Amino acid sequence: MPSRGFEEVVLPHLDAAYNYARWLTRNDAEAEDVVQDACVRAMRFLPSLRDDDARPWLLAIVRNVWYSRAARRAGSPERLPFETATYDPPDRAPDPEARLLQQQSVGQVREALEQLPPDFREVVVLREFEEMSYKAIASVIGVPIGTVMSRLARARDRLSALLRSGPLPMERCR
Repeated sequence: MPSRGFEEVVLPHLDAAYNYARWLTRNDAEAEDVVQDACVRAMRFLPSLRDDDARPWLLAIVRNVWYSRAARRAGSPERLPFETATYDPPDRAPDPEARLLQQQSVGQVREALEQLPPDFREVVVLREFEEMSYKAIASVIGVPIGTVMSRLARARDRLSALLRSGPLPMERCR
């Protein structure tokens, strides 16, 4: 890789790294810690970056940091409620009824997404929120493109079912 520095290669992707970490951890403070640890690792391993696109590389590091932290804990990562006020963009809808309906829809989608297992949730977040290609997602999570497509299709089916039927107990989502 040419002599591009950390600031030029990694810093432009911090928002994506935090967003991804936030969906993985479901906790603001833990997401910040994961991104900080990922940045330290990225700085240390910057010479190993072989591609010009550092985004999938950084997101793969974020994922690895999160899974490492989760593996050190007994059981699965903590489930904390998603703080909708922190992530709702300002709504400029003049009609209060339309605004309420929109907030309910966003809340229902977030709730349904929260109910997905992490391997399904992460492909939806990377594809739909981060707008990554299947190839980039495969690179981030370390699976073949076919697995990404399969997980995404199954995740979308589950999301659709959850949104049609309302919230399901966690046991039925796995």
